[in-house]
Amino acid sequence: MAAPTTQSAPQQGAQTGAPGRGPGGGNHRGGGRRPDRRPQQEPEEKQFDERTLHIDRVARVVKGGRRFRFRALVVVGDRKNRVGIGIAKGADVTAAVTKATDVAKKNFITVSLYKGTLPHDSTAKVGGANILIKPASAGTGLIAGGVVRTILEVAGVKNVLSKSLGSTNKANTAYATIEALRILVPAKNWVTSVEKPAKAVKADKAEKPAAEKAEKKAEKPAKAAKEGEK
Repeated sequence: MAAPTTQSAPQQGAQTGAPGRGPGGGNHRGGGRRPDRRPQQEPEEKQFDERTLHIDRVARVVKGGRRFRFRALVVVGDRKNRVGIGIAKGADVTAAVTKATDVAKKNFITVSLYKGTLPHDSTAKVGGANILIKPASAGTGLIAGGVVRTILEVAGVKNVLSKSLGSTNKANTAYATIEALRILVPAKNWVTSVEKPAKAVKADKAEKPAAEKAEKKAEKPAKAAKEGEK
């Protein structure tokens, strides 16, 4: 009798990957990572510092009922000497913040700084809010709270003293703070004395000796007359 034929065992290590995969068991044919994989891009640094100061829900009464929207108060600055605020409404919070940010960027002001602080005291009043800001020595920090502190941080002021003397309404307080920063006068524009031209100074010096001589001549006859009377 002929010997029965035996089926050969499957060869070890032919293909160890799952069906449809390459020998390396990768996610695609050929195994391994794709050579054309793009590197992850790092997020770009923002040019401005954007802070949301307040978000409020407002309602408008119409014939069918009330329609609710959101109002956002945003401050934007570059932490150097530029800052601006904006208020806008939107159907949702994201839309309101985006619109307010655009408004703030269109209303930038340049703050006059002097050695990391303010050049002089400043006071501004908007509505019921009355804000007082004063310069401070190095190392003092920001002695302020709430809206005023955030605006000063974004503007790049490092040392300052402040006081809110009126209403606590955040919108009016923000506008009053911006107005107080806007009316600051740079130190180089201060007028401490009126300087005379060089020609005027020389003329004054030449006139003084002549005037003194004339006074002395006038005093001599008066003294002689007094002595004669005696």
